[in-house]
Amino acid sequence: MKFGASTFIWVSPFNDDTLDLFHKVADMGFDTLEICIESPDTINVDSIVKASNETGIQVIICGAFGPERDISSIDPTVREQGLAYIKECIDIAAQVGSEIVSGPMYSAVGKTNLLSADEKEQQWHLATQNMKIAATYASKLGVKLAFEPLNRFETDFINTVEQGLELIRRIGMDNVGMLIDTFHMNIEEKNIGDAIRLAGDKIFNFHACANDRGTPGDDHINWVEVKKALQDINYDGHMVIEAFNPGITEIAKAVALWRPLAASPDELAASGIKFLKEMF
Repeated sequence: MKFGASTFIWVSPFNDDTLDLFHKVADMGFDTLEICIESPDTINVDSIVKASNETGIQVIICGAFGPERDISSIDPTVREQGLAYIKECIDIAAQVGSEIVSGPMYSAVGKTNLLSADEKEQQWHLATQNMKIAATYASKLGVKLAFEPLNRFETDFINTVEQGLELIRRIGMDNVGMLIDTFHMNIEEKNIGDAIRLAGDKIFNFHACANDRGTPGDDHINWVEVKKALQDINYDGHMVIEAFNPGITEIAKAVALWRPLAASPDELAASGIKFLKEMF
């Protein structure tokens, strides 16, 4: 298992001024740093590669999908922008050595429309069509796409592993799988262990998150069940702590984070990695 930390625990956006996170997570005992590409303009590939080499910390790339990056939008301009952004994330991933690009790339976070059956099918069609284009582009660079089911309060589209598997089936490409997250599964799945087993080898990335998005282990998630399910499917990939800093107001509003969930971001990460290493 490779234990990782999301840059969102500390900063937004990630840039050259926050490269010290590589040394911070290395000192804490993490193996990977999941860098969220909020704006490709802030990303210096050479600096990231240098910091990765110096610290031995592997990089994985995650995307941020707002309303102007919605590949299932009825607006063709928005779809084009979304696809172009995903391709930029893929390019960055290939350059920094990340084998995956993760995130809810099938739609825009926060889009919660009550669609008719015809409108919903159109949403499926547009997402499938553009995910195929992105996956074809990624395959040429040796990159996999791991889209993330989100809870009902953050998307009207892919909420469960079962729905995620249907999107994978429609896309029909081997380099497309899922990032699944215990925070979202705690809301949407009937049984987290069964959902993990159902996803099986289509889990390309895994977010180990508390039910309140605070410190893993300081929560009510049944981590013994999670461990058993991951063992049952022989998962040995990334296990990333994703949490958010209420001091970063734009992100805090987007994820409805209204109070600190730990004494500090460092405390959350340090306690979280200690728990996950003991458990897994």
